[in-house]
Amino acid sequence: MAVGIFDSGLGGLTVLDAVAKRLPDVPFVYFGDNAHAPYGVRTADDIFRLTCAATERLWDEGCDLVILACNTASAAALKRMQETWLPPGKRVLGVFVPLIEALTERQWGDNSPPREVAVKHVALFATPATVASRAFQRELAFRAIGVDVEAQPCGGVVDAIEQGDEILAEALVRSHVEALKRRMPHPEAAILGCTHYPLMEKVFQEALGSQVKVYSQANLVAASLADYLIRRPEFHGTGTQSKFLTTGDPANVSVHATQFLRRRISFEKA
Repeated sequence: MAVGIFDSGLGGLTVLDAVAKRLPDVPFVYFGDNAHAPYGVRTADDIFRLTCAATERLWDEGCDLVILACNTASAAALKRMQETWLPPGKRVLGVFVPLIEALTERQWGDNSPPREVAVKHVALFATPATVASRAFQRELAFRAIGVDVEAQPCGGVVDAIEQGDEILAEALVRSHVEALKRRMPHPEAAILGCTHYPLMEKVFQEALGSQVKVYSQANLVAASLADYLIRRPEFHGTGTQSKFLTTGDPANVSVHATQFLRRRISFEKA
């Protein structure tokens, strides 16, 4: 009954932490493609190829349901995977939809036409590839009208977080927020469109101001996954063990992951 969690690096650990707390009886297999991170500067074809390979590896671990806890993969590869690649009996879900449902106050599976919502000015902070895909705007348009989205590609932030350089990461976040505010001086809400960014949520909030509601993904994805598994228990899968897999050096990745989550994490070679 294992569920797979995939990310290009360590950012998806924020999602893993939240879903594991929400669903303590479910084994989770985490796959970090650290050897090829970051995805945010790769082409869409490259992201698709790497994401498919990682998903197949998680299927090998008995995970019939895989969560792409990577906004770049969700933006650049998920739609193509679902339309052209996914075999029967398997599911791959992304991390954008729970965010958008929270932003637009719509329930899961609400397929009614898009309507006006309270929030009119939204700031999106994401990797360059996620911003270029316009996937967030596309998904939002299915549910809401009249929302102005200003997207800021946050180059360098993921690298700084992965390397454990919090001072650089904080400086970059403040710089990116200032760049966005020059184009949208008064956002009402901000989307942290990368699973690394919850570690910088306090910095984003300080730079944006207390009047801006900041949406972070981990807990929203956890709640959405819990609901999904109640409705679709057939996708629990056959796996029975929790584990951490990486395409990178397991010892090195384990050290960074332990620093990242502030608890001991031990990775195996994927």
